[in-house]
Amino acid sequence: MSSDVLIIVTLSLLIWVSPFIAKLVRLPTTPVEIILGSIAGGIGLFGEGDNEIFSIVAEFGFLYLMFVAGLEVNVKKLLRTDMEILKTGFAYLGILYALSVLIAYQLGMSFVFMVIFPLISVGLIATLSKEYGKETPWVKLSITIGILGELISIIVLTLASAGIHYGLGLDFFFKISVLATFIASMALVYYLLHLLFWWYPEIRSVMMPYFDTKEQDIRLSMATLFIMLAIMLYLGLELAFGAFIAGVFIATFFSHKEDLEAKLSSFGFGFLIPIFFIYVGSSLPYEALQKEGLILFSLIIAVIMIFIRMLASSAFVRLCGFRNATLIAFSHAMPLTLLIAVATLAFHARSIDEFHYEAFILASIVEVVVSMAAIKLLNRRKPVEECVLAPGGKTKKQNG
Repeated sequence: MSSDVLIIVTLSLLIWVSPFIAKLVRLPTTPVEIILGSIAGGIGLFGEGDNEIFSIVAEFGFLYLMFVAGLEVNVKKLLRTDMEILKTGFAYLGILYALSVLIAYQLGMSFVFMVIFPLISVGLIATLSKEYGKETPWVKLSITIGILGELISIIVLTLASAGIHYGLGLDFFFKISVLATFIASMALVYYLLHLLFWWYPEIRSVMMPYFDTKEQDIRLSMATLFIMLAIMLYLGLELAFGAFIAGVFIATFFSHKEDLEAKLSSFGFGFLIPIFFIYVGSSLPYEALQKEGLILFSLIIAVIMIFIRMLASSAFVRLCGFRNATLIAFSHAMPLTLLIAVATLAFHARSIDEFHYEAFILASIVEVVVSMAAIKLLNRRKPVEECVLAPGGKTKKQNG
């Protein structure tokens, strides 16, 4: 059997069986896909060396994952978020980034660690909303603050990409100015489109009809994604940022298509995105676990990332109470997708070696397992405190 045929068969089987195994071991599907990819890669089911087609499809799977993450961000809803919550969220994020820089500096770690430690991704928080309910107070607040955190993380990812590739020279500052100009342009486009759809709401339904027999919603979404990727390529910015912005655009201006996010997510998580995670697993063969100090270093990374979120979550205690603040901390301690993205970027740019790359991948899995277990443990009985927003933006706590 040729290498390409073996890879296609292996991928097909792993994508199919992953949900069954995840249900059996009571873990999210994502870490299971990574583990299965590691095992398959270790026993040679993906052939020798890096398969170009496998790599390209996996990279697009990652970009589609960033696109789906952007679909979680509705700018209009975000701008209507209560100021008390926003202030608390920014305080939490400020503490998180300050602790990350301080700890990495004190331990003599490189700036890559400073970038990775505070990362937040809403990807796995979505699985929590399915299990515990979107209207559960701590889940709702976790998603809102997680969206802010992911926006900042995506910008940091873009800056880190420019810094890794160009260093702190003129090219880097040129890329920063390009990024700033792009963000300002997107803000202007948002304002103009908001006015356009306000005065002519029928344009929205023409572009994406309520009753669609030709899948125009999917076509427009994919066109937006690829156009944004083309703009990122032209400007020399991080592709993941463009994919994320494309998702934000669709979520913000076409929220009338309530089933669109589910359709796009189902396609991604059912096909493209698992290929990315399996590919990541294949780059971490189980033989790597035998490297001296790898497991210990991975645990140290995971402990630091959970610890700083626990400390930063103290900002939520007044708003929600200690238990809900702890739940939010653990829900944000699973930035698996962005952690892998930054680690992969740094490894390819030779800012970190293979040992540290493998440690980051293993740490991302450890964080998911520990955080999921902790959240289940804290939710064994009904939380005694709930986040309740009183009229006028003031907060109060209710006993359950």
